[in-house]
Amino acid sequence: MKIRDARRDDVPATQRIEVAAGRMFADLGMDLVAADDPPPTQTIEQYVDDGRCWVAVDSDDRPIGYILVEMVDGAAHIEQVSVDPGHAGRRVGATLIECAAEWAQSERASAITLTTYVDVGWNGPYYERLGFEYLAECDETSGLRTKRAQEKSSGLDQWPRACMVRAVNAASTVEG
Repeated sequence: MKIRDARRDDVPATQRIEVAAGRMFADLGMDLVAADDPPPTQTIEQYVDDGRCWVAVDSDDRPIGYILVEMVDGAAHIEQVSVDPGHAGRRVGATLIECAAEWAQSERASAITLTTYVDVGWNGPYYERLGFEYLAECDETSGLRTKRAQEKSSGLDQWPRACMVRAVNAASTVEG
């Protein structure tokens, strides 16, 4: 596996990965999440064009995971990170997050943030192992509060969600 800058011709693959990864939520009774549409083509293309989308690729240069990152209140915010379920457990997500951390450092970001499901094993607990910590609601920046409000209006808060933060120079602790 290697990580590279995403190209516009990778966009359909990222959308397929998003749909496949989303299906895993159905097993938890989170059908709304499982049925959620992937980001629109134009949205992903904007991340690609701005150099804020990376893909993990297999030996044939086919995407097996992707990450979208943006700046929110001076922090690098992981808007989305998804891995094809057939490649789960191989550090694909962790490697993509480390790529985002390197970008954050180059952008002089204050931290890395994300929003996630607290009780889903491959979400909150996984990100904790990668060095993220839960952010108290009172410590959320205005940009993060806006993101959380959008999530609530979409119905995503039917299950516990929270913001998480990690220092830019913190290293992952996930093994294997």
